[in-house]
Amino acid sequence: MKKWLYAASLIFLFFTYTDTLATDRIAVVNILSILQQSPQFALVAQQLEKEFQNSINELKLIEEDLQNQIQRLQRDGSIMKESERSELEKSVIQQRDTLSNKVKNFEKNQNFRQREERSKILSSIKDIVKNIASKEGYDVVIDTNAVAYASNTKDITADVLKQVL
Repeated sequence: MKKWLYAASLIFLFFTYTDTLATDRIAVVNILSILQQSPQFALVAQQLEKEFQNSINELKLIEEDLQNQIQRLQRDGSIMKESERSELEKSVIQQRDTLSNKVKNFEKNQNFRQREERSKILSSIKDIVKNIASKEGYDVVIDTNAVAYASNTKDITADVLKQVL
């Protein structure tokens, strides 16, 4: 008798749970696609390029100077005085270290700014997704990149993209 009661309660819970799932409205959206197609993304890329152009030029100049010193050392090192060659070698090492540190700082700053700007754009896209989901009555909206397979779900990417553009 207990087994039948247990089985009946499991069946009841199963149908109740699947009935609850059936009433949920689920949509998917491709956030990466929207981000890449958004005009804000291209605009931010241009702004960041302008913002970091002076640093890029400075790094290029340091790299060119370093290359010239290395070439001079390779070309004239054998005919230089020992002290002159030693001084040039120290200069090359110091400039290489300086360039390496500046490149690391540049990449760190550039990555930080890119994440910061991307976060702003993603926040506005997320707000648009929330608005569409509430208007359309969706309970859950999932990024398509986070789902292995989705059947019978509405893709709202085009709707979001219209509002982003």
